[in-house]
Amino acid sequence: MFGPRHAVLRLVAGAVMISFSPVWVSFTSADPTTSAFYRLAIGGALLLAFVRWRGERIWIRPSLIGAVVIAGTCFAFDLFFWHRSILFVGAGISTLLANFQVFILTAVAFVLYRQRPGAGQLIAIPLALLGLMLIVGIDWSVLTPEYRLGVVFGLLTAVSYAGYILGLQLARVRGGGAGSPMRDVALASLAGAVVLAVLTLFTGESLRIPSVRDAFLLTGYSISATVLGWVLISSSLAHVSTTRVGLILLLQPTLAFAWDVLLLGRGFTAIEALGAAIALVAIYLGSRRDTRAADTPGSLPGPGAPERPPR
Repeated sequence: MFGPRHAVLRLVAGAVMISFSPVWVSFTSADPTTSAFYRLAIGGALLLAFVRWRGERIWIRPSLIGAVVIAGTCFAFDLFFWHRSILFVGAGISTLLANFQVFILTAVAFVLYRQRPGAGQLIAIPLALLGLMLIVGIDWSVLTPEYRLGVVFGLLTAVSYAGYILGLQLARVRGGGAGSPMRDVALASLAGAVVLAVLTLFTGESLRIPSVRDAFLLTGYSISATVLGWVLISSSLAHVSTTRVGLILLLQPTLAFAWDVLLLGRGFTAIEALGAAIALVAIYLGSRRDTRAADTPGSLPGPGAPERPPR
């Protein structure tokens, strides 16, 4: 449906669009799990309708159900933790921590596939730790309990996000490449919505939308993050070099910091800003593939670096 023309522009537009995700969450008064539920329920349904409109089959073979459920469950916990991290530490830091998933994927690739990390990935790990230390401070005890919990939730988001990516990759492998990744994301989103609905029974949250304003915000969040952002980014990946993709996708956490300051009124010290910059460099280095394939448009991702669906 989309060709190479304007591929970079679509990628940039998609990254900018999903960078507003934590802003939508911050503006709504709905409970964290509730906003996560409607993002996946509305977004998954619209994405599945789009897949069907394109003439693709939406049903999957039984062998794929397990992989899709795994991906959906991880996606549910990804948003479950991330929305709470946003409330406790802000849009910028929570989004930055979520992107630490690249280091989880590097570890999984080494353990499961014996894929040795490259020099850049090895450098990225201590850089990420240094950046995190500058952001949250060396003395953990001086932080408020809510802030500490927000950091933990952010790191749990990264773990869940990595599980989501690996679950989608498993679905692609088991399906032999049949069907579109968009269909798998749509089905995983709907599966994740079911998981979140069940979680509300344990958290005591309600799926009731508090107001018309919140309904508008949740709908905008779902459409921009799960539908438009995914379509724009996924349609451009086959036409843009991996190196450029990695750089452009850094717009998401970078702009999330900007929106945190400009729209949500969060202040940053010079040390925090330096830590964020170092962490962004680490994320980029950690997400780079083997340099032999790094500049080949459309090259298939390895076990440690699957194509990342937008958050």
